[in-house]
Amino acid sequence: MSAVPPNQAQDLAWLLRGLGEEVPVIRGSVLLSSDGMMKAADGFDRADAEHFAALASGLFSIARSAGTKFDGSNEVRQVVAELKGSQLFLSWAGFNSLLAVLARAEADPAVVGFEMARLIKAVRPFLDTAVRPAVTTGRPYRPA
Repeated sequence: MSAVPPNQAQDLAWLLRGLGEEVPVIRGSVLLSSDGMMKAADGFDRADAEHFAALASGLFSIARSAGTKFDGSNEVRQVVAELKGSQLFLSWAGFNSLLAVLARAEADPAVVGFEMARLIKAVRPFLDTAVRPAVTTGRPYRPA
């Protein structure tokens, strides 16, 4: 399997830099595991990238819940939020992975979405995130 473990130090930030160069209205982007762990970032310092990853994971989870309840499926292709001075785009990027992009307000959503989809399609097997192994303590769990 070509999935990248969430804690592996593989540098995928160059992919995100290329996206930002292709679409200059992008302020920053983060590749993250679906549970919110940052895998790569461009355009943010580390603290902001980790915060953005956590927010993106939460928003995507809310969209999945809405889909399950009202659409009969938890498959989410994209979430878009228009903020006062920015636009936020979240896309499924492969097994256990999301791509989150923050663009300036004047960004054309069709262009940003298209370029995100193009990037994901081109390198999707490398964006997958392996499932983390369960943590075991060696003794059974007994609630207090």
